[in-house]
Amino acid sequence: MTVTALAPAREMLAEIDAIIADHLRLEGPLLPILHGLQAAFGYIPAAAHAPIAQALNITRAELHGVISFYHDFRDKPAGRHVIKICRAEACQAVGAAALSDAVLAGLGLDWHGTTRDGRVTVEPVYCLGLCACGPAAMVDGALKGRVSPEMLLAELGA
Repeated sequence: MTVTALAPAREMLAEIDAIIADHLRLEGPLLPILHGLQAAFGYIPAAAHAPIAQALNITRAELHGVISFYHDFRDKPAGRHVIKICRAEACQAVGAAALSDAVLAGLGLDWHGTTRDGRVTVEPVYCLGLCACGPAAMVDGALKGRVSPEMLLAELGA
């Protein structure tokens, strides 16, 4: 490995350490640390697990439990566009299953998948609060009600 190949890893570790240090003074710092890492990198890097566990005196298993419990924490970067499709009962009652099947098939993905070009990630969510306007989705943080597969795929240029 060359010195230049090590530089990004060192920079990442330095940023991870800085984010952890910035939040240690808080009561209950774990979630703020994880949110800080997600904001900085777009995901929770595996390289951050050991430093977090050590700083907070928790096991890596405890850390994994927290990271895996919250669906917004990622272990790899998402696509440039993120579609979240509601899977709750109210949306299921008005066609969310058909919507998700069509969108996933149209993009050639499974849940949590990202297109090969890194353009789109599709994730399930369990209520977006638009129960009266189902099926609902969120595209890049914008709520959409009464969506169809054609609407979502057209918005993404797919």
